Amino acid sequence: MRIDCPNCGMRDSGEFTYLGAASLMNRPTGGAGFHAYVNLRDNPAGEHAELWQHSAGCRAWLRVVRNVSSHRVLAVELAREVAR
Repeated sequence: MRIDCPNCGMRDSGEFTYLGAASLMNRPTGGAGFHAYVNLRDNPAGEHAELWQHSAGCRAWLRVVRNVSSHRVLAVELAREVAR
């Protein structure tokens, strides 16, 4: 699998570290929903938004949308731009 880093260009997935679902960027405020945020995860088939870090490159956090069944990468964005 290859990921097109917005800073470094197309790279092998071995340069990246998977950090979890992109929904983790949406932290709950206060104590409401914290249990679900920390402990409950979906295991979808098909398209899924994920957080990856370019750990062997620019160290940027990325939001990667890919098909988890075929590993086809559909979109890559810097996580800091999506979180706003």
